[in-house]
Amino acid sequence: MPTDLRPPVALVHDYLTQRGGAERVVLELAKIFPEAPIHTSLYAPDATFPEFSKLDVRTMALNRIGVLRSHHRLGLPLFAPAFSRLHLDAEVTLCSSSGWAHGATTSGTKIVYCHAPARWLYQQDRYLGNHGRSLGKVVLGGLKKPLLNWDRRAASSATTYIVNSSATAAMVRDAYGIVAEIVPPPPAVDATGPLQPVEGLEPGFLLVVARLMPYKNVDLSIQAARATGHHLVVIGDGPERHRLEVLGAGVATFLGTVDDATLRWCYDNCSAHVAMSHEDYGLSPLEAAAFGRPTVALRGGGYLDTVVEGVTGLHVEQPTVAALVTCLADPRLMDLNPEVIVEHSRVFGAKRFRATMAEIVSNARS
Repeated sequence: MPTDLRPPVALVHDYLTQRGGAERVVLELAKIFPEAPIHTSLYAPDATFPEFSKLDVRTMALNRIGVLRSHHRLGLPLFAPAFSRLHLDAEVTLCSSSGWAHGATTSGTKIVYCHAPARWLYQQDRYLGNHGRSLGKVVLGGLKKPLLNWDRRAASSATTYIVNSSATAAMVRDAYGIVAEIVPPPPAVDATGPLQPVEGLEPGFLLVVARLMPYKNVDLSIQAARATGHHLVVIGDGPERHRLEVLGAGVATFLGTVDDATLRWCYDNCSAHVAMSHEDYGLSPLEAAAFGRPTVALRGGGYLDTVVEGVTGLHVEQPTVAALVTCLADPRLMDLNPEVIVEHSRVFGAKRFRATMAEIVSNARS
């Protein structure tokens, strides 16, 4: 195909089967490149953001296996060959990857926006929880070494590597030997949008916004809320939900997946946001900051970029209930200036992200 007839940009994402920060980034990229099709392995419209229904989403053959759309981890051995077979003839292919999309092949320039190197390969115990080692052996079997080789080849095929935080940049350097450019994604929730109150909830609660996975450490927030007499609201869903609901009986309200209007109301009416997970970026503190709400976050990873100690929140030194209780009882937390917190969130605004990504792609095309 002649170069002048090739699509300017194509987008690739691992799978559209959940509502998370990575999917928010894809929506931002689609605003920058509205004509670009989005190629993905699986698409579950009811499980991800409704905005994707208005976009040109193109799925692979894997999408015909219905069970994978609700349990994508079952398809772990299938994603590498599936993405290797995906060949795109665009001037620039922009891959939004947490482990698979960067394996797509292209006759043009490949740019990878890496949310994190594959957690099931490089952070297996943390990703799968206390039983990560034994479960990982069952899931991966003898595939780990071939997948590591595939993953590193896929990374080396990119012309440009972009990451969301300094923590992810360090992991990419360690995993691939690649020096990546840091382009933080913006807070995805527009603080000026409508609010939808949650019936029965009184303002002043603690708020957790997270997928209910083992490494998110939501259980620590539940136990700390109980110890300090706070009510906890948990937004998000995942395989840990039943266990956490039992643990949080009487102290926590689980809202599951919510729309943006409900999410905005929860941010606006919480006293503080709690983030105790091991995050490569740490988007939710910025969303809370857009409403002037402080965050209590684990000291490490992406939270070192998005939470400023004593300005927009407090850092917890260790992922323990005792350490979290100490921070929640710190009088500085409620004395932080909401206006300063809001101003911090604007540094990570959408305008800056869109301009930077548009410039990177434009330079690649030229």
